[in-house]
Amino acid sequence: MPPVLISLSSFGAAEVGRHGQLWCTELANKAGADGSEVRGEMLRHTADELTALRGRAAVYSSPDGLFAPDASLDTDALNRGLRTAHLLLAPQLKMSIGGFAHGSHASLSGLKQQLAAQSVELLIENDQTVGAGTVTALQGFFSAQHDAGLDLGMTFDMGNWHWLGECPLQAAQLFASRVRYIHCKGVQRQATKWLAVPMTDSAAPWRAVLRALPGDVPRAIEFPLIGDDLVAVTRAHVAHIRSA
Repeated sequence: MPPVLISLSSFGAAEVGRHGQLWCTELANKAGADGSEVRGEMLRHTADELTALRGRAAVYSSPDGLFAPDASLDTDALNRGLRTAHLLLAPQLKMSIGGFAHGSHASLSGLKQQLAAQSVELLIENDQTVGAGTVTALQGFFSAQHDAGLDLGMTFDMGNWHWLGECPLQAAQLFASRVRYIHCKGVQRQATKWLAVPMTDSAAPWRAVLRALPGDVPRAIEFPLIGDDLVAVTRAHVAHIRSA
């Protein structure tokens, strides 16, 4: 069975803000998860917090894009992400491609050199932006990085495709060979927007998408975990994702 992680944003901004991500990792462990994804946008950015979280993150999620809006490689963002991942002892760093465009191609050789000496694996996620979350945008990036001699893997977010009108099953079939980590997220359509929901409540064909993706890569819960007994709620969803 693949490892099941919990993206700590699943506990909600209010809970994470109240208790901190260390508390969330302990809850995840009690619920039987195999690890946690620590979220950069929810860090309190204190030395004590990073020290306390050291060794508890299977993945560090950076809120920054790999490329700046002007299409240049954002070396500061990459360095921040790598440095934090190292401090956490997280083996994987997750980022979106950000402002990657045709003008970014020349900087890919520099990216290759920067990553060559790293023990942290960089994974690229499809986010909810047109520039970094559509099939076309990601195909362009993965083709260009391959031509530059890179072999970056992908974090496949099952739900994000819906925000951009993309077909998640088609995306799964196209990117399956690159997928090394899966964000499990159900979706429902409201009047004017999509909402992330548990897989069991999803209006999308999530079972077909999972079948199209590698069966041995880690899967992370990234949908709202809510309930009076949060450990029990989380444990039930972990068991469901593990057996799906």
